[in-house]
Order: sequence, then structure tokens, then C-alpha cells
Amino acid sequence: MNSPYQLVIFDCDGVLVDSERITNEVFVKMLNELGLPLQLEDMFEQFVGHSMEQCMAKITSMLGRQPPEGFLADYRVRTRAVLESKLEAVPGIPEVLAQLSLPYCVASSGDHEKMRTTLGVTGLWSKFEGRIFSVTDVGAPKPAPDVFLHAAATLGFAPVDCIVVEDTPTGVRAAVAAGMTVLGYAALTPAQRLRDAGAHVVFDDMRHLPGLLTNRH
Repeated sequence: MNSPYQLVIFDCDGVLVDSERITNEVFVKMLNELGLPLQLEDMFEQFVGHSMEQCMAKITSMLGRQPPEGFLADYRVRTRAVLESKLEAVPGIPEVLAQLSLPYCVASSGDHEKMRTTLGVTGLWSKFEGRIFSVTDVGAPKPAPDVFLHAAATLGFAPVDCIVVEDTPTGVRAAVAAGMTVLGYAALTPAQRLRDAGAHVVFDDMRHLPGLLTNRH
């Protein structure tokens, strides 16, 4: 594959693994149990793309108090159980990775434990092992560019030579701030929200990705 880019950086949830809806169904149920009258659509609007620390701060603000002790541990147990039984790779991703001749990695708002689960369940762990980066590795979460810059620097690439695949406005803004080209994956997120965040190209079928890597955007 001839490409003007030298490194492809994938977000994880919603880009590699089809986890967003699964984990947010658990999340909204637990928030309902706390008395917050939120719906699944609110999760995508307010929480998706943010680190867990950011999400917990938002929940505290909504409740006017800290969530109960054990809330986060309970969430992790409940989501892991559902992910292990239902999670699949994003349609087209295994085929895309098989075609890629460019180096690639993952840079996620999720922590390493979560990625071990999601990438492991979907059979993608071996494809990314040793090239997995989390916001827990850096100082600031998305929309700060830190995790993308950390991934590029660790693997020895300049930001201008990197192209990022993201599915949330928060992630898109982080990649733009890193000085990288951004492809917005709009399978679940409205395309216009990704464009408004700065995505250079928006697409909704992962099988189109190899073709998008052949031109500089």
C-alpha cells in the first residue's frame, strides 16, 4: 500500500471493538439506579470519548455528591461480564488490519485492563500487543493531545506523518490538537459532529479505510 502516512493510530472503543453501545447500556442502567433519569442517547452525548476520571467527575456534578463507594468497581465487573459474552470486533476491522502494510497502534481513553479485555475477547490483542497506549500513561486525557503524541513519539514518528481513526468529537479534537490527520468514523456518532470537531474526512464503513490512507487529506 502506497501511503503518504507512516503510522495509523486507532482509537479502541467504537473503532476497533464494537463496545460503545454494550458498555453504555450498563452505564446508563447504573446511573438510573442512582436516581439519574438518563437515557442511552445521553451517554453518547455526554460521556463517550471521555476518560473514566472525567466521567466520574461529571456523575458527581450531576448527583451533587460522590457516587457510592464501589460504584466504579461494580461497573467494571458488570461491563466485563457483558463484554466477554457479547463483544465483537467492529465490522471490517479484521480484514482492514490484514491489509495494512503501514505500522499501526491503538491510543485509547480506556485503561490497559479494559483493553486487555476488549482486544482479547475480539481476538485483536495479538495484532496490537506492544503498541497499546492509554490516557492513563500520560498527564491529560482527551481532548488533550497527550496520548496521541505519546504513541507517535514512542514509536518514532512525527505527528504530521500520523493519521488517526476516531469515532468521538472528543477524540477528534485531541488528534487535531496533536497536529495529526483525522478520519472520523461515523457508524454511531452523527457525521456532522465529527466534522465540527475537525475531522478531515468522515466515513461510516470500515472497509473504506485502506482507500482513505492512500491520499493525504
